[in-house]
Amino acid sequence: MRKVSQKTKFRVTFLTIGFIISIVIFGSTLFSYLSQINSNKNEIATLQKKYSEELELEEDYKNQINKLQDPEYVARRIREKHLYSGKNEIVIKIED
Repeated sequence: MRKVSQKTKFRVTFLTIGFIISIVIFGSTLFSYLSQINSNKNEIATLQKKYSEELELEEDYKNQINKLQDPEYVARRIREKHLYSGKNEIVIKIED
């Protein structure tokens, strides 16, 4: 068997410690990036849900605008909301 010199033992120990420190730093950086990616995915899902809700709301507003351009619809809405009556109509208010 060959004897290992003191200098070689020091080199091996130093390289091993350096390798372990490099692995720890790489692992912590990787964990940090993975947690940031997960956070971003959750934020994307939340924003996509909010975006779809906003699109639905926009569609509702467009429909309402189209309806409000019809004079008959506007007149009916005013009569319903403010209890106005048209010609030959009787308003009966029913309490819930």
